[in-house]
Amino acid sequence: QVQPVESGGGLVQAGGSLRLSCAASGRTFSSYGMGWFRQAPGKDREFVAAINWTGGRTNYADSVKGRFTISRDNAKSTVYLQMNSLKAEDTGVYYCAASRTWVTAATAPLDYDYWGQGTQVTVSS
Repeated sequence: QVQPVESGGGLVQAGGSLRLSCAASGRTFSSYGMGWFRQAPGKDREFVAAINWTGGRTNYADSVKGRFTISRDNAKSTVYLQMNSLKAEDTGVYYCAASRTWVTAATAPLDYDYWGQGTQVTVSS
């Protein structure tokens, strides 16, 4: 079992960058696929990016491809989301999640077993 805890959110101007971190407690972090999701006010939670247990496989939502990069450091039990060229539509609460589906980089929320509390990202235009 792991417990993800997000950090790094904040307020940034359009075109700027932020790096989110997700530290996951538990000794088996490297056995989990990890993902980032976001939820804007009044909208459903949506997939952003995912990475498999080795870091060798990643998936991205079309809306963030080329701007966001997901990575992980298993020695630190941490997954990162580097967000560049931010847009107002990237605003939302960003959630980190852990999936027992460790081979693939899962994109569906139902594939994830443990969720963090979220961190707010606000992009001003």
